[in-house]
Amino acid sequence: MQAMSKNRFNDGHGPSNRQLRVGELIRRTLSDVLNRGDIHDPDLNRMSITVTEVRATPDLKIATVFCLPLGGDNRPEAIAALKRNKHELRRALGREMTLKFTPDLRFVIDETFDRMDETRELLARDEVRRDLDDHPEDGE
Repeated sequence: MQAMSKNRFNDGHGPSNRQLRVGELIRRTLSDVLNRGDIHDPDLNRMSITVTEVRATPDLKIATVFCLPLGGDNRPEAIAALKRNKHELRRALGREMTLKFTPDLRFVIDETFDRMDETRELLARDEVRRDLDDHPEDGE
């Protein structure tokens, strides 16, 4: 019998269409809830938080919400406010969505933009540009 080493977020084949659809629905709904200020927490309502992506597990029981506060400042405070209001956010999702189960929400900072900046800086370094200039693409 083959050992199973599946991660509950990725079985090696990527997310299914259903996971992608549900993730996008959760992203849009959460964004709307946060923009309207439906949550009764003045600290959370004072922040402008962008929900960039939501990844749902294959069973749709857990949704990881990737988000970023406007300007990238106050990241720990934003995550703390979201976690503190997780149950109210989940109830708001349940009211606005037609899923059989409302997934448990996990909040993390989206670091995609930071990685893009780091990559841009790396590619702008003189020694990297020199190496890239010395090795043109195949077929040129």
